[in-house]
Amino acid sequence: MTTPAELPRAAKHFAAFVRYIRHFGFPVATQQAIVFMQAVTLLGPRSMEDIRQAALATLAPPRDRRHEFDALFRSFFYGEATVTVGTQDDDEDTEVKDDNGSEQEGELPELRQEDSGESASASEQLGRRSFPGGHDTLSRFGKALPKALPQRRSFRSVRTNSRGKLDLRRALRSIVRADGDVPAPPLRRRPTLSRKLLVLIDVSGSMKLHTSDYLKLAHAAVQSAHRVEVFTLGTRLTRITRALKVRDLEFALQRVASLVDDWDGGTRIGPTLLAFLAIPRFAAFARGAAIVLLSDGLERGDHAEMETAIRRLSARAFRLSLATPLAGDPRFSPRTAALRAILPSLDDLVDGSSLSGLADFMLTLARQAPSAETVWRRSP
Repeated sequence: MTTPAELPRAAKHFAAFVRYIRHFGFPVATQQAIVFMQAVTLLGPRSMEDIRQAALATLAPPRDRRHEFDALFRSFFYGEATVTVGTQDDDEDTEVKDDNGSEQEGELPELRQEDSGESASASEQLGRRSFPGGHDTLSRFGKALPKALPQRRSFRSVRTNSRGKLDLRRALRSIVRADGDVPAPPLRRRPTLSRKLLVLIDVSGSMKLHTSDYLKLAHAAVQSAHRVEVFTLGTRLTRITRALKVRDLEFALQRVASLVDDWDGGTRIGPTLLAFLAIPRFAAFARGAAIVLLSDGLERGDHAEMETAIRRLSARAFRLSLATPLAGDPRFSPRTAALRAILPSLDDLVDGSSLSGLADFMLTLARQAPSAETVWRRSP
């Protein structure tokens, strides 16, 4: 990646603007900053309004914070006094790592070791993971998943010999070629396709007892269904789909173990999900998909970013489910501020403490269910 020292002189000012708005809590991925400078180059620009429009289109400030963004833009480029906005203590950019080996990283935070992974932490602790041997049988889940996923009708139609609608264009061409005689009218229909499945696995320290089972389940899903994407999140975001496409389970988990850098570290659910949504190629995975977030939902500090990210995911998804191992306790209820805030955006809040129970739930994603908020309001 191009370092700030290697940037052209004209581009350094725009890179500084990206760092400036990050200081005020606007989540901007490195790829967005690059596209912003490319957009400015493409536009010319002829005026400051062109630069502002390029910033709005590429940096994508939330609609409810648009006035703050405009104030910061005027403050940076015009020197005007800015309004008071919420700032964040650490000017960090969540690192995004694709499983093809490329990385998109910004300014890395200072690392601080945690004594234990039993509670959620916002600090980053990098680590490696080795998975124990042994192969749990997930053949039942793998065989049933392709037919159990939610279905949708394709936007494209295909030719068919029966049970379709008249293909008027082909019919007219056939009439012209056959001098008005069409023995069999051509038909087209829209086939039914399985929706995408997006699995987001929390690999922070508080989830270390369940990570291995979740990865085995994700491997079975990737092996059996065609449109499955898997990411890990902790203090960083890592795409591991390609690593899980290896048929041998043990070898696939070894590849995942070497790919993910933030095993058993801190928790930054909100920033990592916002980084996921900030990259168009990744955000497209969520559109119309059944999304399963495997996490305890323990977010340290302010949960505003987590609430924003979950709300945006819910708006894109066909169904958004949170499977938390904490729900395995019969006394569990969503009492934390973070869980209460995201509950209206969830379609499901289910038990993720057992592999068999989680597999059974994922096989029911096509069935209509009441919202998570409705279910937990009824619960004692």
